[in-house]
Amino acid sequence: MEKTIQILIFIHATFGGIAFIAGFIAMVAKKGYKLHKKSGLVFFYSMMISGLIAMLVAFMPNHESPFLFAVGIFSLYFVLTGKRALNFKNKIPDLKIDKLISVSMILSGVLMILLPLFFTRSINIILVVFAIIGIVFASRDLLLYKNPERLRKSWLKLHLGKMLGGYISATTAFVVVNQFFPSIYGWFIPGIIGGFFITYWIRKINRQPKYVQNYNG
Repeated sequence: MEKTIQILIFIHATFGGIAFIAGFIAMVAKKGYKLHKKSGLVFFYSMMISGLIAMLVAFMPNHESPFLFAVGIFSLYFVLTGKRALNFKNKIPDLKIDKLISVSMILSGVLMILLPLFFTRSINIILVVFAIIGIVFASRDLLLYKNPERLRKSWLKLHLGKMLGGYISATTAFVVVNQFFPSIYGWFIPGIIGGFFITYWIRKINRQPKYVQNYNG
């Protein structure tokens, strides 16, 4: 069993590293062009594989980790919703899957807060912060899904914002595993820095309406 777990961890780390590099390329490449699209797809699939394996390993004997599980949930939620936001560009598809993803994130967030209280009678501050962020984003998604016209106009903000959120998750895992920062700081510093990038892109889109028109997916 332990050998199998180590193989899974190696695969998880490998695809996490690929996602880290591909995500950086997608960030700096000209948006909507071939390099951005190709690196973005590599980032998406690498994150999906890495996130799913992380969640699996987090339940295995002697490797139980609520932190790894939380990063897995965040990775899947952000990259899935970021990728699906591309579907909103021209017309609004059936939103059943999108609503299911958001509801799943909200339920996961609630469990991330309550389970430590139930089992250890204490609050895990890292899980609480991650849970609150996930619940807020997912709740905003559900509200947005009720307004198809606004959703269509917001597709690019959702795509870039969520994909950057996924990249923050990958970066957080990389920073924590390699212990670049002491104590719990590594869990939050990537998010703080990444938040500035998300704000930059959202403001750029708001200031330049033609940017949305010129962005060809």
